[in-house]
Amino acid sequence: MSRTRGTHGREAGSARSAARAIIDGNMYMVLATVGPDGAPWAAPVFYSTEDGRDFYWASSPDVTHSRNIAHEPRVGIVIHDSRAPVGTAAPRALYLTATAAELDGAEALEGLRVIPGPAGRGGRALAPEEVGPSAPYRVYRARVTAYSMICPREAGRPCAEHGLEYDHRRGVGLRA
Repeated sequence: MSRTRGTHGREAGSARSAARAIIDGNMYMVLATVGPDGAPWAAPVFYSTEDGRDFYWASSPDVTHSRNIAHEPRVGIVIHDSRAPVGTAAPRALYLTATAAELDGAEALEGLRVIPGPAGRGGRALAPEEVGPSAPYRVYRARVTAYSMICPREAGRPCAEHGLEYDHRRGVGLRA
């Protein structure tokens, strides 16, 4: 089936809107890291973002995911509605590929400006003295390099875009 440029543009815009709604509608991301021994590790992390490209959080440098980031900065992230009814979670999940880093100096201060995000999320602002070399926490950022979502389809039917009858991802171009 051929698709007009206008239809594809609407679908892309709809996917971007859905991705942004997932980012804005959740407070935790599942951060997947890998350790020096190759062992995978996943951890829920309270995040803040303004642009949907840079995700900030504060963690101890001694926890497993922070140590793993120091070893291997490439991370995977999933943001999803864990309360979605069974069989409906796929369209409510966003998959991210990112590069993560512990921040210091001006970059850490930028992270503190963004953390905890909009009022009502339940987090609290952190003072500069709460993060840094002599403090218990550090500021981290994951800068997204790719976004994807499960391609929408009705149960038992192929997706309209790819003709596939199983869950599969499609890239999402997300703009700030």
